[in-house]
Amino acid sequence: MAGSALSIERPGSRDAAPLRVAVVGTGGWGAQHARAIAARRDCELVAVVGRDPEKAAARAADYGTRAYTSIDGMLEAEHPDLVTVSLPNEQHFAPTMQLVRAGVPLLVEKPLVFDLDEADALLEAAGDTFFAINFNHRYAEPVLRARAAVQAGELGELVFATWRFGGEANRGPSPHANLIETQCHGFDLLEHLCGPIASISAQMTRMTYGAYSTVALALEFASGAVGTMLGSYDSSYAYPDTQRVELNGTAGRAVIRDTVRELSLQSVGDETERVWRAGYFDDEARSFERTMDRHLDAVLTALRTGAPPPVRASAGRRALELAHAAIRAHETGARVPTLPAGGA
Repeated sequence: MAGSALSIERPGSRDAAPLRVAVVGTGGWGAQHARAIAARRDCELVAVVGRDPEKAAARAADYGTRAYTSIDGMLEAEHPDLVTVSLPNEQHFAPTMQLVRAGVPLLVEKPLVFDLDEADALLEAAGDTFFAINFNHRYAEPVLRARAAVQAGELGELVFATWRFGGEANRGPSPHANLIETQCHGFDLLEHLCGPIASISAQMTRMTYGAYSTVALALEFASGAVGTMLGSYDSSYAYPDTQRVELNGTAGRAVIRDTVRELSLQSVGDETERVWRAGYFDDEARSFERTMDRHLDAVLTALRTGAPPPVRASAGRRALELAHAAIRAHETGARVPTLPAGGA
């Protein structure tokens, strides 16, 4: 287990004509979108769009590009090849629909939206348009290596899987903000590693500030394995093991710590373990922000070659479907079936 997946030395082919890319959103993670695009040889950051003229102008100035407060105005002036979207979590629908109807290729931030009808409307309107969602946890080095171990049979048949992720509250209007906007990564990653989730039961608490800030879910996978998810806004990102994934199979287990920090692999009956951690000079692999760069690299490759997105927006709809099933399970006290259409 040696070496990282991607160099950070100005990624992108020198020979490719630069793609014109615009960023909608001037918040903290929008800054990562702008940074990742501006760093590439095969992209030109042509615009930053924000509601606040001063913020948009400041972000655009950081990267020597142009600022807009109108999506339509930006599209008319810049004709981008790709637009990336990073907006406040509960304000995704209207701007995304505006871009979908314009027919421009998209990479949007999670969550897709909070409402399933809105998710369906976006996907229907998009049709075959290139429409990707940034489930960037998939591109962390420990996750890539854990998935490779699962696919190679190193863990045997998976028996159980756990996900834990918690930090300080990101409060919003929805009482289920933690579940929908943050634990969507857990739904997506567990299905990415373990296959479809077939049913969910749930416990939730709103003891701290009125929202369901901590949730505990029991999962059944279509394979017969079981799983748990614990997601919290009543914790701290300062704690070690803020995020932890364990995959336990008949032949071994994999443990991912803090998404990018460490992967350990261990075989049944063997008291030794193999551990991956980023090497001294490998800042790229140890940085959570660089998972965005890795996903962007895959997105741009797919866009250039006419392939579908590496993570389709429908994955965002699936994570939302699972979140709503967990809400129903909590409200009814019953286990809710969640097997996707055609799943087995």
